[in-house]
Amino acid sequence: MKRVLITVCGRAGSKGFRNKNLKVFCGEPLVYYTLSAAGMFCSQRPDLGVDVALNTDSPELRELVAARYPEVVSIPRPEELCGDTVPKMAVFQQTLAEMERRTGVPYDYLIDLDITSPIRRAQDVAGAFAAAEAREDLDLVFSVAEARRNPYFNMVKVVGDHVEKVIESPYTARQQAPAIYDLNASIYVFRRNFLANNHTGILWDGKCGIYEMFDSGILDIDSEADYRLMEVIAGHLYDTMPEFAAIRQQIRR
Repeated sequence: MKRVLITVCGRAGSKGFRNKNLKVFCGEPLVYYTLSAAGMFCSQRPDLGVDVALNTDSPELRELVAARYPEVVSIPRPEELCGDTVPKMAVFQQTLAEMERRTGVPYDYLIDLDITSPIRRAQDVAGAFAAAEAREDLDLVFSVAEARRNPYFNMVKVVGDHVEKVIESPYTARQQAPAIYDLNASIYVFRRNFLANNHTGILWDGKCGIYEMFDSGILDIDSEADYRLMEVIAGHLYDTMPEFAAIRQQIRR
């Protein structure tokens, strides 16, 4: 049986949006949407051995998770991993090492689900994992959404006293340009050995693949404006698209 560790990581406080990981989103604590997505993945893949771990330095977040998801293992985040410039891969590595120490058995994959990207479809986590599982040559798969702007066609940069296209190209229509995607940080699927042996904190050290999410997947919460906009969009999606509503409906009450 393949073993999978799902990580949910959240620091205390936030310079961009204070205590964003503790916010209530569309009537439920933000972190519960991510935990609901993790639970749905477990239900969809009963052939896997899955553990879920919360990595945080926030007592409030720890208590919030334990109140409804007591099976989630809490991993204290050390002070040296709490800074603004700490690579998130270092947090994944700490969680992986600690969970393997506690269980005594190595994992095959680590899936990270971002707290501040609550707008997922029921199939997204399973889809990203399947993309990683299908390609043994890939070190990681991360979620993306199609970019609304394309540097080959409709993005510009300032050059002296004028602007030019970011990438010089002959394209006269966006459809002619290469497909471009925005990384959205919602889902990362790492092969265990690549993650454990990385020493730079740089994703691009590995061979990467993508899983494309619905257009709204580009959104995450990093400011008050993001939060208000996403609540409006999420409310519409929950009312009109069952694959989005399923995540919210499966939150434990």
